[in-house]
Amino acid sequence: MNGGLLVAGTTSDAGKSVVTAGICRWLVRQGVKVAPFKAQNMSLNSFVTREGAEIGRAQAMQAQACRVEPTALMNPVLLKPGGEQSSQVVLLGKPVGELSARGYHGGRQQQLLGTVLDCLAELRGTYDAVICEGAGSPAEINLRRTDIVNMGIARNARLPVLVVGDIDRGGVFASFFGTVALLSEEDQKLVAGFLVNKFRGDVSLLEPGLDMLHGLTGRHTYGVLPFRHGLGIDEEDGLRVSLRGTVRESGVAPPVGEDVLRVAVCAVPLMSNFTDVDALAAEPGVVVRFVDRPEELADADLVVIPGTRATVRALEWLRERGLAEAIVRRAAEQRPVLGICGGFQILGEHIEDEVESRRGNVGGLGVLPVRVRFAREKTLTRPVGEALGERVEGYEIHHGVADVAGGHGFITDDKGHSLDGCRVGQTWGTHWHGSLESDGFRRAFLREVAAAAGRRFVPAPGTSFAALREEQLDRLGDLIEQHADTEALWRLIESGAPQGLPFIPPGAPV
Repeated sequence: MNGGLLVAGTTSDAGKSVVTAGICRWLVRQGVKVAPFKAQNMSLNSFVTREGAEIGRAQAMQAQACRVEPTALMNPVLLKPGGEQSSQVVLLGKPVGELSARGYHGGRQQQLLGTVLDCLAELRGTYDAVICEGAGSPAEINLRRTDIVNMGIARNARLPVLVVGDIDRGGVFASFFGTVALLSEEDQKLVAGFLVNKFRGDVSLLEPGLDMLHGLTGRHTYGVLPFRHGLGIDEEDGLRVSLRGTVRESGVAPPVGEDVLRVAVCAVPLMSNFTDVDALAAEPGVVVRFVDRPEELADADLVVIPGTRATVRALEWLRERGLAEAIVRRAAEQRPVLGICGGFQILGEHIEDEVESRRGNVGGLGVLPVRVRFAREKTLTRPVGEALGERVEGYEIHHGVADVAGGHGFITDDKGHSLDGCRVGQTWGTHWHGSLESDGFRRAFLREVAAAAGRRFVPAPGTSFAALREEQLDRLGDLIEQHADTEALWRLIESGAPQGLPFIPPGAPV
């Protein structure tokens, strides 16, 4: 078997990432050696592979669904927005420069097609099947000429295309029909059919529409996936805590102790790796919310300043909103504050930045004795250390180099020598993303936070973040197995691109 599939979507956030992960987990449970692939990803949530390559977190999550180690081949091009008009381009895991949207789509993107196809070919030569994820919509016809992630990759690699639509947002039939109708005839021939995502209610009520869609397009619907809360793991966009609770829904597991613990995460501009707080939300009795006003910090037991692609801009935002003053006051009152990566840099005394913002010397919040200088070379590592008597694993993605001139080291090696971060009183800072996924350390940290906040909160001793993630990936696999036409899906993946499907002319009557 040398199978493949491209999971496209009618829109961004239609569910491509989770459907891809679900198909991957379903296949691996059938004994198929499978890998994920996304030619080009635009996301501020990224991950570092064992070889020190930066890729999108969604592809790292999909690799976990496949039970394989993620590599740069799975996401050869990563775009990290630095503002409204430009992004850092990460090629095969390493940054290669900043480009405007016009500059990227005006020529650079098409130059990367050969690299992308080589990566996909290498994966297809190694695995039984490769499940590819598209980006946005394949019907973005203004970008089709330079497309390397949707129909561009499908046509060059002869991949069948499954189009996912989010019925919860409405208009899914029009979106399915319109997506195919806007494609060229050659691209239309690759679209095998549709998958309805996030359906609520009685599927029988949907069937007449699915029959009409088949009559109009000649294409099969491969399944109707029901709406399930909390499946948006390692989101590329949006503020969502994805395991036991979300910022939009109640559903936090009851606490083990007498109190809940409230965590306020500052929603700074260009927030990166906000998935760091997923591990906190996984703890029974921990309530996580994203905030943008100083009064929302008043009842918080812990304030988190997360990573950001724009440290100086985020610092200015905190000052403009009055959040900076509230954070400084909290630190002086010995109320817990945690800064992660860019958030750690913001808590320091001074930032010298001629790389990211090119603003030169900027004063930080001054609550940690740390001075930061931005280096042109990006730090990309997977370190291991100890903190609060527990083992800690994490990953680093940053240009800022911290010079710590006081306080206490946050994370140390096994001999007690400081590896990273700083702590003064109840203010903590670290460059290590993902550290809170280390269960023992997370529980020890939350005990300290609870004690400082005066809360009778007890971390649940049996919470395993890795086990919860595996359960969630299995839930995605179950969705595919129980609600998709797996026999038809298997034939599609195994046989390759469809041939001779009817052409839908633009403006065809409904």
